[in-house]
Amino acid sequence: MAAFKGVDYLLTDSCLSEQELLVRQTARQFVEDRVMPVIRDCWRDGKFPMHLAREMGALGFFGANLEGYGCAGMSNVEYGLVMQELERADSGLRSFVSVQGGLAMYALYAYGSDEQKDRWLPRMQSGEALGCFGLTEPGFGSNPAGMLTRARQDGASWILNGEKTWITNGSVADVAIVWARAEDGIRGFLVEKGTPGLSASDIHGKLSMRASITSSLSLSDCRVPASAMLPNARGLKGPLGCLTQARYGIGWGVVGAAMDCYETARQYTILRKQFDDRPIASHQLVQEKLATMITAITKAQLLALHCGRLKDQGKLEPAHVSMLKRSNVAIALECAHLSRDLMGANGIMDEYPIMRHLCNLETVKTYEGTDHVHALVIGERVTGVAAYK
Repeated sequence: MAAFKGVDYLLTDSCLSEQELLVRQTARQFVEDRVMPVIRDCWRDGKFPMHLAREMGALGFFGANLEGYGCAGMSNVEYGLVMQELERADSGLRSFVSVQGGLAMYALYAYGSDEQKDRWLPRMQSGEALGCFGLTEPGFGSNPAGMLTRARQDGASWILNGEKTWITNGSVADVAIVWARAEDGIRGFLVEKGTPGLSASDIHGKLSMRASITSSLSLSDCRVPASAMLPNARGLKGPLGCLTQARYGIGWGVVGAAMDCYETARQYTILRKQFDDRPIASHQLVQEKLATMITAITKAQLLALHCGRLKDQGKLEPAHVSMLKRSNVAIALECAHLSRDLMGANGIMDEYPIMRHLCNLETVKTYEGTDHVHALVIGERVTGVAAYK
């Protein structure tokens, strides 16, 4: 397969500034040089390429759209383009960066004290320290309001008890942002690795997101100082605000996965010959599938770009992000399915990225807000009636 040169049917690159194109090219080159040579084996072996963490920090990928603390201060469009290129390699890579920056670092940035931010954000930006985000529980995924994890004040300390699961980076995180129910509502706490009562175990047997570290956290009489509480977050608005940041990155990221599937299938159909030694790209049914994919990808690119411009203007709302995430993940899944179909038996081989993307995207469809929950968010926006309450 030829080197990736981008997918730009409707000349959407003309809508990007020189700086935005430079940021994308930097991320694209990193993916080509450092990620593509190892990602297939990482997915096959069920491990994350941890040796790339410091490199991504040096490139400014962690907390890329945050200001100060060593962060790159990128625009939200630039940040989205980085997410796109990372997920073109693998959803697990984008998820690693998204959790580090959009969930853990953003929670500190938006809700932390000056002391908390000064201590953690520069180290997390560089990749020296890793974070995770402990919200989902074994019995409560789409309904975080039902969380059972409790925080009880005991003098100058807080004692945490509960379970969190499906936590990306959980076992390697130096600090976990743990959300728990206290007397005055849901609050966030910084729980450092090695704190007595905190334990983490990795989830094995995954057939999706295999190049991603997924863990469960257990908190048993886990004592943290009062200074560990995020002072500016109370209620579900805090964690949901973080999820909105991460979902925005997903909406961009999955475009990269769709582009990789499409371009792999397009090149394959031109090279693959059947029936009188003609490339299968010459057949009408093949061209119809390619036309469907490139049209869908173009729609996804335009939706992501417009949402990015709105976010940079301070106009992007959570309901807008729900449409972005829901629509673009569906498009990426469709492209993965069509690409697998076009490539026949070769489509299931890990020599090609199609099945890896397809399996990963099945998870992306359901995490950080399922397809159905986002549909209800959109439904409430257009009707004024909340169907999930």
